[in-house]
Amino acid sequence: MHILLVDDHVMFRQGVKFLLSDLDESLEFSEAGTCEQALDFLASSATDLILLDLNLPGSNALGALHEIRGKHPEAALVVLSGEDDPVLIRDAIEQGASGFVPKSSSSEVLLAALNLILAGGVYLPPAALQSASAATGTTSTEGDPLPQPPSLSARQTDVLLKAIQGKPNKVIAREMDIAEGTVKTHLSAAFRALGVHNRTEAVFAAARLGLRPPPPDQS
Repeated sequence: MHILLVDDHVMFRQGVKFLLSDLDESLEFSEAGTCEQALDFLASSATDLILLDLNLPGSNALGALHEIRGKHPEAALVVLSGEDDPVLIRDAIEQGASGFVPKSSSSEVLLAALNLILAGGVYLPPAALQSASAATGTTSTEGDPLPQPPSLSARQTDVLLKAIQGKPNKVIAREMDIAEGTVKTHLSAAFRALGVHNRTEAVFAAARLGLRPPPPDQS
């Protein structure tokens, strides 16, 4: 897996590389300090995962996210930000981010979040999940069991996780060598199972449930 780190603080980029290398020594990294540098890199090189800071020189909070996501929908994009406002987090998800990790997180939380992301899952901070639950009237009391993941087939889960990474249906269809109509059918089934109506809601539901791709068949 190749990861592009986009952050204007060199020390932070080095720290993230150290943490991720500790999780998986086979990871490859590239770095960019501005949105323009990231776009220049992406124009000539492929990457699997983009870790993006929202506060970049010459870009507003969501400008870089919007531009990078619009031009390069194939790569998964996760925000690493010094801010953790639930409204900003939801706006980032609506702009195509597939996860959001506050820089204020403890090293343990950051490691767990990045590990989940590298496994193909979705991470959102607890405060954002609680805010989303309150907004929909689904807040649970402390001590209630976590909701169980819905019964999805491996193919439905794969399509769902690609969708909540911000990938358009045509990209998913090309990557999985299936028709766009089949992608839509799998997504409709997954959304019904999750009890959601769109991709933004699906990102929050997937993060709440800790969804990740099923393990490969060892038989």
